[in-house]
Amino acid sequence: MALTFDVDPALDRTLRDGISALWVDVSNAGGAVGFVPPVTADEVRPELVRHLCGMAEGRTSLVVGRQEDGTVAATAFLTRNTHRLMRHWIGVYTVMVHPRHQGKGYGRELMAATADAARAAGGIDAIRLTCRGGTGADRFYASCGYKEVGRVPDAIRVAEDDYRDDIIMLLPLHR
Repeated sequence: MALTFDVDPALDRTLRDGISALWVDVSNAGGAVGFVPPVTADEVRPELVRHLCGMAEGRTSLVVGRQEDGTVAATAFLTRNTHRLMRHWIGVYTVMVHPRHQGKGYGRELMAATADAARAAGGIDAIRLTCRGGTGADRFYASCGYKEVGRVPDAIRVAEDDYRDDIIMLLPLHR
């Protein structure tokens, strides 16, 4: 069963709570979305609010994938650049698919919906994202057409003795 994707749906309490619950579940399953487990909704909330503020300011768009019953199963946030020389590319952040849906193709569907949303935004030539090394995420994004364009060794410290590369990837949209 495929997900239904929406871009910038109306934000109500149910959607906000669904995104928060997804973020907590993904983080606690070991997903590289800004936290190290264990994490709670209270810890996720400030980061979610940051994304929601970006949406309210018109800088950020939400791509959300829902199951038939409306449950949030996948998200990605697209953020426009404010620098006048970099407005031709967009960043994607907090790409998440619920752990119970791993292996169903929802990640590919999410990335395709994200690329479609970036194209529909107009004037966007590429999508840029970063991912944590050592997770396999870079291989997944490469399978979706992204190319590694940079790497900062040991830029992410997930534990006192566990450093990971910050991998920068790009998906050209018009070439």
